[in-house]
Amino acid sequence: MTKAIDFTLKISAVVGTSLASWCAGQYYERCQQVKDEKNNIYNIFNLKRMPGLPIFGTVSAASPIVPNDNQIDMGNKLSSTTSRISQIMKYGFPGFDTVRSFDDYVLSYDRRNRIAHWVFEHLTRDGLYSENKSKVDRSKCEFKPDESIHPYFRSLNSDYKGSGFDRGHLAAAGNHKLCQNHMEQTFFLSNMAPQVGVGFNRDSWNRLEKYVRKLTKVYTDVYVCTGPLYLPKKEGDGKKYVRYQVIGANHVAVPTHFYKVIVGQTNDLKFEMEAYVMPNGPIDDNTPLTSFQVPPESVERAAGLLFFDKLSRDKLTKINGKKV
Repeated sequence: MTKAIDFTLKISAVVGTSLASWCAGQYYERCQQVKDEKNNIYNIFNLKRMPGLPIFGTVSAASPIVPNDNQIDMGNKLSSTTSRISQIMKYGFPGFDTVRSFDDYVLSYDRRNRIAHWVFEHLTRDGLYSENKSKVDRSKCEFKPDESIHPYFRSLNSDYKGSGFDRGHLAAAGNHKLCQNHMEQTFFLSNMAPQVGVGFNRDSWNRLEKYVRKLTKVYTDVYVCTGPLYLPKKEGDGKKYVRYQVIGANHVAVPTHFYKVIVGQTNDLKFEMEAYVMPNGPIDDNTPLTSFQVPPESVERAAGLLFFDKLSRDKLTKINGKKV
């Protein structure tokens, strides 16, 4: 009986050792296979091994550029920038997809279409009409790629060259005259979208931007959100389609329309809202801006965004000039 038990234990030990060896061998082969597959994938797609870049061509989120200042200056700058962002976004973010903050405006970047989902600004009379504006020179500003966006998703100046479209500002350069750096930051291509030049960007859209600036003489604070739309159009077969052009090697999307949603705040904390949608095409300069006013809810539905969600609608005294 004892011999039988000893024999059974020996057999179990041999089987256990064999099984463990087999599992270890399988694990080693699997590791080698994964390693080989990884190397093959890198070779096929010519991807560099770099932090935040997993295999299969996926990429990490874009990061903002951090200036190379000394730590004390950087701390002060980050503190003031954070405070400014909180002020700009006081009444809520429309969305959180690839949010990029600059010194004087905030945007959410659409990596697929290579333009912004939305751009948010906070304007005041002092900021627009300060004594420093004479020291700000637009001619010194240059259009440049936004290096905080991953290279896969950036738009480049070459995309616009020969396209027939302007590099149209979403956060208008004229809204940021407080200092040269503020205006220069509006020339990042992440703040641009392809716009028809004559009749739109240089004319009717420019009129709307000037109108927004004039609102700072009426309200103590003006909050404005600007962005693109891709609206459907009924075609010959009676069906509706969303069709838009893309330009350049990076396929930068050309929006069919652009919107601005504006909130003006008075001294006694009353709020008025206006919303505009303009087609991206030549517009008769005699067309009044009020003809482009739309219900704010229609922009939210079309853009898939909620504007000023921290501002209760019952606090609005007027919408598009009409009492609520």
